[in-house]
Amino acid sequence: MTVRTIIMTGAGSGIGRAAALLAARGGDAVVVADVNEDGGEQTVAAIRDNGGTASFIRTDIAQEADVQAMVQHALSRYGQLDGAFNNAAIPQCAKPVHEVTLAEWRRNIDINLTGTFLCMKYEIAAMLETGGGAIVNTSSGAGLVGFRMGGEYSASKHGVVGLTRSAALDYAALGIRINAIAPGGVRTPMVTACFAADPTLEAHATAMHPIGRLAEPEELADAAIWLLSDRSSYVTGACLAVDGGYTTF
Repeated sequence: MTVRTIIMTGAGSGIGRAAALLAARGGDAVVVADVNEDGGEQTVAAIRDNGGTASFIRTDIAQEADVQAMVQHALSRYGQLDGAFNNAAIPQCAKPVHEVTLAEWRRNIDINLTGTFLCMKYEIAAMLETGGGAIVNTSSGAGLVGFRMGGEYSASKHGVVGLTRSAALDYAALGIRINAIAPGGVRTPMVTACFAADPTLEAHATAMHPIGRLAEPEELADAAIWLLSDRSSYVTGACLAVDGGYTTF
């Protein structure tokens, strides 16, 4: 079996960590990238403890030099880049639009949208050198429909969908497939911390999903890994809603 090299951003916890663990169990060499050094190293340790191959590089995806170093790390350590799960992001400010500061707007766009662009820019260049690959970007249910108290976040995640679909057209004939997933509510550490701070939020969030519960990170990881695999070889330019029916309202 040929070992693939996969970059996973935001892999220090939550969906990114679940995807990194799943990819490693499938035999992939995983580059774990995150601003959270402790979380990233913990993900690497978990992979290695189970016999997998992984390495960590601290990466702020809003910084072009960090992204270049991340891709170069993958190439130097493993020889080529076969796939990437661009999952790192920050949440909404939880304010109506007129209360969002310009600094808050720029930070959300810089990380969620520009950061995804930078990752794609350098990942695609590396993949073109070695014959292709697959990229999955994390958008959101808020990237498909409106989202109260999250205009800056929804704008960034709508942008990820447009970027994904446009890039898919650019590289479809060049051996690179590019897709996105759009999660609904997911029981990540960030979300559970919000529930702990305000216990009323969990019931409200659950009620927004017709399936009657939030997702576990592993359920989103399954979707991302499928899109990175040859099992989805005829899929490109798609945005797969993995949202418990959230966007069907």
